[in-house]
Amino acid sequence: MPIKIPNLLPATNVLENENIFVMTEHRAMTQDIRPLQVLLLNLMPTKISTETQLARLLSNTPLQVELELMQTSTYVGKNTPQEHMLKFYTDFEHVKDRYFDGMVITGAPVEKLDFEQVEYWDELCRIMEWSKTHVHSTFHICWAAQAALFYHYGIQKVALPEKLSGVYSHWVVRRSSMLMRGFDERFMVPHSRNTTVALEDVMACDKLKILAVSERAGLYAAATEGGRQIFITGHSEYDADTLKNEYLRDLKQGINPNIPENYFPNDDPTQEPIVTWRSHANLLYMNWLNYFVYQSTPYDIHAIEPIN
Repeated sequence: MPIKIPNLLPATNVLENENIFVMTEHRAMTQDIRPLQVLLLNLMPTKISTETQLARLLSNTPLQVELELMQTSTYVGKNTPQEHMLKFYTDFEHVKDRYFDGMVITGAPVEKLDFEQVEYWDELCRIMEWSKTHVHSTFHICWAAQAALFYHYGIQKVALPEKLSGVYSHWVVRRSSMLMRGFDERFMVPHSRNTTVALEDVMACDKLKILAVSERAGLYAAATEGGRQIFITGHSEYDADTLKNEYLRDLKQGINPNIPENYFPNDDPTQEPIVTWRSHANLLYMNWLNYFVYQSTPYDIHAIEPIN
């Protein structure tokens, strides 16, 4: 089944050229089926790239997914044309009375700030609190995972001595989790962040289960029992050149970044990166949609039970 996205969204052409079945709003009106309602709160500055990356992964399932895009209203980014934002994005005030099968909250390049210093922190707290009663399963990525762990469970982030940038090996520690179903003994995930969450802090919270870790990158995946809240510290959605573009951007800004680890052949930035995480990324999102959004969400979406 296809992913349903707004008419004329730039992702449409990209995904169709990759032979991904995309259904626009007009065609979906003829379908006699209740699609999964998934809300994407996009906090990344490169919004068009991020929405395309996530739409690609959310489409890799037999389920029909209706994707709605949301931005914060208390902070307006400068890297995406306002015309695009006005045409394709909504805000919290327009969805707060609705219910969703799933929600994805992306990362954001604000890790070096205290949570309370982030311009849209109060708004994000409102959204995260609302998600406990209006969203069946919420999928938090990178900084959003750290923010949610702090907001919901009081787990503070920890500054790293230098930026973690590269593609790292991980392993599953909770094989019984359906989110990890089908994963290889070792799987690769891109990371790009300046902060982390201590494993011992997550282990000390009896409401959280650690699902997967990395020797170099630390905590990768954690979740509540039943998967109503999922926390992913890496960027499995990244395109082949995303880390490259971030590296070149930092070079241009004079930051003198380290070369992303395990990414360029022979650590040579003049060579094209090799993608080693694509199969894991597809499986991760397919498992989330299937086991934690589709199979356990109530048919009457208004019957979602609050998270205690």
